[in-house]
Amino acid sequence: QVQLVESGGGLVQAGSSLRLSCAASGRTFSTYGIGWFRQAPGKERESVATVSRSGIRTYYADSVKGRFTISRDNAKNTVYLQMNSLKPEDTAVYYCGATSTAVLGLGTGRYMYWGQGTQVTVSS
Repeated sequence: QVQLVESGGGLVQAGSSLRLSCAASGRTFSTYGIGWFRQAPGKERESVATVSRSGIRTYYADSVKGRFTISRDNAKNTVYLQMNSLKPEDTAVYYCGATSTAVLGLGTGRYMYWGQGTQVTVSS
């Protein structure tokens, strides 16, 4: 079982940067693919970025390509989401999720574990 805790959210101005962290418990962290998702008020949750177990494969939503970078440090049981050039439309609660299935694309697989979310608000 994996427990996930997100941190790093906040209120920033458009054009700013934030780095979100997803810290995991458990010794089997490296066996899980990790995805970042977000949900804005009144909208469905969407996949933002996904990283494979090893960190070699990464996938991004078109809306964040070139601005967001997902990475992981398996020694620290942590996945990061570096968010640059933030836009007001990036405002949402950001969640990380863990899947034990192979990561073959953005948000693919069944995500069994979730964090509680961290709020990101970007003002114009």
